[in-house]
Amino acid sequence: MNYTQQEVLQFVSEEDVKFIRLAFCDVFGKQKNVSIMNDELQKAFEYGIAIDGSAIAGFGGNIHSDLLLHPEPETLSILPWRPENGRVVRMFCNITYPDGRPFESDTRTLLKKAVEVAKQKGYTFNFGAEQEFYLFNLDENGEPTSKTYDNAGYMDIAPDDKGENIRREICLTLEQMGIHPETSHHEEGPGQNEIDFRYSDPITSADNVLTLQTIVKTISHRNGLYANFNPKPIESKPGNGFHINISVKPNENSQNITFVIAGVMKRIAEMTAFLNPCEQSYERLGTNKAPKYISWSSENRSQLVRIPASSNINRRAELRSPDPTVNPYIAYALIIYAGIEGIKNKTDIPVVADFDMYEADESILKQYETLPPTLKAARQLAKNSDFVKQYLPESIINIYCGE
Repeated sequence: MNYTQQEVLQFVSEEDVKFIRLAFCDVFGKQKNVSIMNDELQKAFEYGIAIDGSAIAGFGGNIHSDLLLHPEPETLSILPWRPENGRVVRMFCNITYPDGRPFESDTRTLLKKAVEVAKQKGYTFNFGAEQEFYLFNLDENGEPTSKTYDNAGYMDIAPDDKGENIRREICLTLEQMGIHPETSHHEEGPGQNEIDFRYSDPITSADNVLTLQTIVKTISHRNGLYANFNPKPIESKPGNGFHINISVKPNENSQNITFVIAGVMKRIAEMTAFLNPCEQSYERLGTNKAPKYISWSSENRSQLVRIPASSNINRRAELRSPDPTVNPYIAYALIIYAGIEGIKNKTDIPVVADFDMYEADESILKQYETLPPTLKAARQLAKNSDFVKQYLPESIINIYCGE
């Protein structure tokens, strides 16, 4: 629901709201927040709430460290797991310097700029997210163990699948917060689960990605479990992916989405340091259906991109290389810019690869370029990329690509 400032103030007054969480994330996509009391909300809207940027990863040093959080009223959401008396709500924020200038390492604002650029060129992007995570038992001290919650497999049911009640609670909580999960099921790994939610505009989708991870971790912990979103929690088992579903309008004759994906594939190697930002990311790529080659298909899931068969203008594409350690605001922004470039240049999409990359002959595989094999290689490609330099501020590039 799109609230105005006045409606938020009225809601807080009438609904016994005592605490307002002002949410943002660091440059790596880790959610942060500061809580204010209800009588500070008017001040937050008018002037912002000060934070120490030097204490946040990627937000700079001790000099000029003061930053201001500005809550966006349209993002108001009740936190259903908090008490009914003295309720808690949350709003996402934009970040500025005290003089009002946008803070360049505020990745949410970075995505807003990409959305506006696309709009000015006549294009509207939507994103849907599919996130995977493992559930591990906690020990008697509340610390994570290496024991998975169950040993079930892909789309198994209870009693083998012990996670269905956890997923149910997560999905109901998402609904209470205005987020619409589409599907949830057990994944291939023991204790591994997946929850997908309905596509939406880029900012809302990225906000929802952070919200989902918070809810999953909160509800899991409340049930004596630890939710792990790392790319490869168990060396010999499938990794956790963050599959991004992309659509664009207008999409005349289903062509624009093809150009978008061609643009993404052209730039994917340069973008990988931001889509797969940790060492463990590269233990996942090239294993258990996680892509290694820069290829696409309409049929199988061993490819980088899957474009489900469709003859209508609502055709979408699924990018399968990112993992849940990604900052979704950066990921979506880079995808939008690469997509716009693909549409502008009418970039040719490579020949379809409708075969299993894991069973293909080496002579065939040699025809395909690969994703960077290591984080070091990915960082080097990003640092040398004119495309990345054009759309990301130097501060973020240095933080991600510094040795």
